[in-house]
Amino acid sequence: MAKKSKDIKFTQNELDNLTDLRNNYDSIRSSMGNLELSKLQLESRLSDLEEEKFRLEAEYTNLIKREQELVGELNEKYGAGNLDPATGIFTPNK
Repeated sequence: MAKKSKDIKFTQNELDNLTDLRNNYDSIRSSMGNLELSKLQLESRLSDLEEEKFRLEAEYTNLIKREQELVGELNEKYGAGNLDPATGIFTPNK
């Protein structure tokens, strides 16, 4: 005949320690989840910033092209020289 095991009651201190461990695990899991969500938000923001950077780089490249075209047109019309942007006076090279 098998011997019946006797139930053992944990002390309040042991139960408190087990509860404390479980609460700490839950807290860490929650914090890790929050970190993961923050990471996703940052990655999304970084992606948005990268897209904006590429847009600005393209705009900058177009601006350089426009400047080169305008300088070419003005050189063709007035010849080589110097422009004082403050006064708008152009002095041709000799």
